[in-house]
Amino acid sequence: MSSTREKIAQAADTLFYEQGFEATSFADIAGAVGISRGNFYHHFKTKDEILDAVIDRRIAKTKGMMETWDAQGQTPLDRIGCFIRILIRNRAKITQFGCPVGSLVSELGKLNHVSQSRANALFSMFGDWLAEQFQEMGCDAPTALRHARHLLARSQGVATLSQALQDDEFIDGEVVLMLDYAAAAASEFTQEGN
Repeated sequence: MSSTREKIAQAADTLFYEQGFEATSFADIAGAVGISRGNFYHHFKTKDEILDAVIDRRIAKTKGMMETWDAQGQTPLDRIGCFIRILIRNRAKITQFGCPVGSLVSELGKLNHVSQSRANALFSMFGDWLAEQFQEMGCDAPTALRHARHLLARSQGVATLSQALQDDEFIDGEVVLMLDYAAAAASEFTQEGN
């Protein structure tokens, strides 16, 4: 990917998150990058092409995060904690703009956009990764998926409510409860394994 193309995708990623996909124009993105519209069209002909590049960026970023969590976490519970704590690390942006994945998927769903399924893949990536962690704790596949989806749903709810209330302190308390939930699940699997 060329440097200019990457800068366009990066700027679009930020603008789609902060303003929304539909509300962001070619001119907004070109202005953020500091290029002419002609140069812009050399790299992307349509807004949907830009959206595909943004989703590709987010998928790559998510894979990178998971690889980091896999390397940093000594136990599945440690790794699940890394996922949960992204709410704290990104609390200011979440309180202002919501969850980047959830807001994009929701907007594309309302638009009945063809790329919604590609954006949904980000949730699937998180869900599959979380389920793997619960399975590594000793839980069967259906239960692992249930726990994974619970944490995904809870994180989305926390992001949505934090944004609605404009209350980033709400995130701290919810993160503690989510970590407690994961620890209780880990303890349950450990006890069942004995």
